[in-house]
Amino acid sequence: MTSLTSYSCHAPADRSKLASVIICNYNYERFVGEAISSALNIDWPNVEVIVVDDGSTDRSRSIIESFASRGIKMIFQANRGQASAAEEGYRISKGEWVLFLDADDTVHPSLLREAKTVMRPGWSSIQFQMRLVDESGRFLGSVFPKYNKNTTPEKIRKSLATTASYPTPPTSGNLLSRDFLEQIFPLQQNMDRWIDSYFLATAPLLGDVLTVCKPLISYRIHGRNDGAQLTLDLARIARDLGRHITRTEYGAKVAQKFGVEVAPDRWRYGFYNLAMRIASLRLAHESHPIHNDAVLSCLRDGLVATCSPQGLTPLRHMAMSFWLVSVAVAPKRIARVLISWRFAPMSRPRFVQRTIQSA
Repeated sequence: MTSLTSYSCHAPADRSKLASVIICNYNYERFVGEAISSALNIDWPNVEVIVVDDGSTDRSRSIIESFASRGIKMIFQANRGQASAAEEGYRISKGEWVLFLDADDTVHPSLLREAKTVMRPGWSSIQFQMRLVDESGRFLGSVFPKYNKNTTPEKIRKSLATTASYPTPPTSGNLLSRDFLEQIFPLQQNMDRWIDSYFLATAPLLGDVLTVCKPLISYRIHGRNDGAQLTLDLARIARDLGRHITRTEYGAKVAQKFGVEVAPDRWRYGFYNLAMRIASLRLAHESHPIHNDAVLSCLRDGLVATCSPQGLTPLRHMAMSFWLVSVAVAPKRIARVLISWRFAPMSRPRFVQRTIQSA
């Protein structure tokens, strides 16, 4: 058994300066042009932009084709899900560094230059912060994730190995090493429709996840996001909980292939999964995806979580523990408000938003 402090990606960080930006699009005619423009405007001498349209039925194709004169590569396929689209883009890509940019997000021009400053042999992923913006691109005053000042690859690895979680952005906020990606491609079919499930579950176990504490991606909230919610959606919480459980088990299987052993059920002790579990149990018990789960089980697992590394500041660690207990014991009406504040950022009062940002 290989120690969790080891990794299997050993290529020099600057073996090639070519970066691939792969944009997967489905019916985002309103946003895909901005995503492509931002990728083309990255301040780096050698960037290829690949756009994979996953069977859009709106005007996306004509918008994508309007960039043909600027040298982008285009793939148009029948709808098979984001992970399939990402795999098609990856198949024709050449870059040693790969960014899967969601078609409703945009990238800051300095992202690759900032990434280069922290690169070192053995890195699998470089993660950034994201700015929350509305559908018109207006900054909403919130930046996430909140990273500890002393965040290290070793602490990230330990957190993922014990709780199946660590502070990390979704898809667009991660620059990935090709040497790492070669270990998970081709993707396991039907594990998930979304590409970030594959690399977030494995990157800390197969390499070093490095962190840049700067908001270099704009993450747009517009009501059709897979992740962020405009209003509380309990069905989405139940679905995402099932996805997190599946990808934790997937991560354990992939790591085992490379001699790294982690428990497939460690998802029980991650604060984010605990939040989804208790929200689902309190407000939608009849459709809860975990058989024989209960609020008391969540609280017991929460005690373990309180004593486990989660990559959070001490204040956030305490706040999450307090939130879990509050949702567990509060009347349903109050619990719904607390759950909405957790999962639908736009529902938070300003004082709550300011408190979260300062924690």
